[in-house]
Amino acid sequence: MSRAPRPPDPVRMTDTSGKQQNTAAFYGQAVASFSVAMAATALGIFRLDADAWVRAFLAIAVLYLVTSAFTLAKVIRDRQEAAAPHPHGPFEKF
Repeated sequence: MSRAPRPPDPVRMTDTSGKQQNTAAFYGQAVASFSVAMAATALGIFRLDADAWVRAFLAIAVLYLVTSAFTLAKVIRDRQEAAAPHPHGPFEKF
């Protein structure tokens, strides 16, 4: 009488709650994309066939939108970091 083969042990996932690092290529792509978008918008506003006060208003609106987007991204990141479990104390090294 032969016994059935034993099923393999379940594979346990490891906790990788450490901070993820972006690659240099991803960082470069993000900076380049932001730069191209800002330059294209600035050029479009500058070349717009409108009065100077209209172009100035649009430029200020774009700057306000950009700073608001950065603030929103920081708030979302801070909220996610606060909700993540911290397996170590605040003064311990990783």
